[in-house]
Amino acid sequence: MFQIRAADAKDIPALERAAAGMGGKKQAGYFERCLAERLVFLAEDNGEPAGFVMLNWSPLYAPFRSAGIPEIQDLGVTPDFRRRGIGAALIAHCENAAKAAGKAAIGVGVGLHGGFGAAQRLYAAKGYMPDGAGAVYDETPVRFADIRPVDDLLNLKMLKSIL
Repeated sequence: MFQIRAADAKDIPALERAAAGMGGKKQAGYFERCLAERLVFLAEDNGEPAGFVMLNWSPLYAPFRSAGIPEIQDLGVTPDFRRRGIGAALIAHCENAAKAAGKAAIGVGVGLHGGFGAAQRLYAAKGYMPDGAGAVYDETPVRFADIRPVDDLLNLKMLKSIL
């Protein structure tokens, strides 16, 4: 059975193992910076890192930042632990933390290419709705007729009321 808890500096090796298990390569010092700036939750199953998520209280996306809306970021579950409810539980931990901090809403950015299909379905199932700004590239709304690459920086920002 998995458990989720707030991560701290001693969890950096586990976070790095989880990221590597998802095929991601993080820059040196990535998790140290994240722990200093965000709330990081680590999911574990029998001591093995199964996934993680971050809650950013001051996201770079201007509409969220100006409205005081925290943003779920970098949600990931390692392949061996997928389809067990860990992603949904990590989202719930972020929602509960935001609610406990007195926030009325929480946001997320989800990639638009097919590699994010499972995440797109998960956020929709959890009640997240597009924020209405359309596509966003590198935290900046894409204007009509703009051309942007379809990569991990092309997102749809979504919101959920947590009142």
